[in-house]
Amino acid sequence: MSIQRFKSLLPHFRTELRSILDFWMHHMPDEENGGFWGEMDGKGSIRKNAEKGAVLNARILWTFSAAYNFAANPAYLEMASRAFHYLSSHFWDVENGGLYWSLQANGKVKNSRKQAYAQGFGMYAFAEYYRATQNPESLTYAQQLYGLLEKHFKDPEYRGYIEALSDTWAPLTDMRLSEKDANFPKSMNTHLHIIEPYTNLYRVWPDAALKKSIEDLLAIFQDHIVHPTTHHFQLFFDMDWTVRSGIVSYGHDIEGAWLLNEAAHFIQNKAWQQRMQTLSIQMADTTMAEGLDHDGSLFYEKENGHLDTDKHWWPQAEAMVGFLDAYQQSKQVKYLLAAEKAWQFISIKLVDRDKGEWYWKVDRNGVPDAEPPKAGFWKCPYHNTRALIEVINRLNALEE
Repeated sequence: MSIQRFKSLLPHFRTELRSILDFWMHHMPDEENGGFWGEMDGKGSIRKNAEKGAVLNARILWTFSAAYNFAANPAYLEMASRAFHYLSSHFWDVENGGLYWSLQANGKVKNSRKQAYAQGFGMYAFAEYYRATQNPESLTYAQQLYGLLEKHFKDPEYRGYIEALSDTWAPLTDMRLSEKDANFPKSMNTHLHIIEPYTNLYRVWPDAALKKSIEDLLAIFQDHIVHPTTHHFQLFFDMDWTVRSGIVSYGHDIEGAWLLNEAAHFIQNKAWQQRMQTLSIQMADTTMAEGLDHDGSLFYEKENGHLDTDKHWWPQAEAMVGFLDAYQQSKQVKYLLAAEKAWQFISIKLVDRDKGEWYWKVDRNGVPDAEPPKAGFWKCPYHNTRALIEVINRLNALEE
């Protein structure tokens, strides 16, 4: 396996990136109510009454902002601006600040709760749009979300961030991100998607307090979230970081491996860079040893010894980046081969050659599941476009 062989795939990565972006530009803008449709079903039909989620809309904003930063295509900037205006004018709580969780199809507030996860993705998106446009309003939104997370969600006693609050920042008894999640006050997933936007905001606003917040988050991952011997992420916690879950999420493990590396890189803290480099390799090795199927695809998760062998779209995308990142850190060819195999599986099994975009998931035999949405509250263009942009940029930076 050589770098040159992997680089020979660059035209395919670029073609697939354009295909995904074209899909979202042509099918998902809501010309009746503004913004974007809330859902397209697995057969390609728009569900016009579907609620619109803050996470999906923030991810659309991030995607087209990042695509414009990558390719300088004015059509991508037009989509990013559409997403920016809808997110800021409909999801933003003018009275209390922050982003509502969801809207009705007509743009009226449906669920006014403030999920830390959604505030994080809003910050991630506003910072990326600022990178694309230098629009000071977008930077201000990102900075305000950082302030709200630090003020309302941060735990001053045990560190870290709680999951959710009401629209007026009052406590909630049910803080779950989704129905499939456990109801505990802290989670790996929320912390991963807080350090991710903090890092992106730091790229455009290198604030000393923000840097300290990122360093504190790296310490939380090291001290509490990553299991000290298995190197898996632990998923749910009490306030005092007592672990309340034994589920292994292979996609989050490999995604987190490169995101933690990225955070340490952008704050330019050499001690944390060294620690995260070691940790990320350990996490990549664990994922490779336990999470990969014989064809190089990534299993979904394992709970109480039961392996969920479905292949969801986003873990495969993150595997490409995570294993390529491990190769960049170590120069061990096994990681390069794993990244290539992840792409082969995506290209052959996950890309919907008929209707466009990627299937939500396929089973172990590669049979697509047509029931989950093709686009919707959780099915977004963020994981796959980001993976392709990351892989293209990283391969172009690697020497032969």
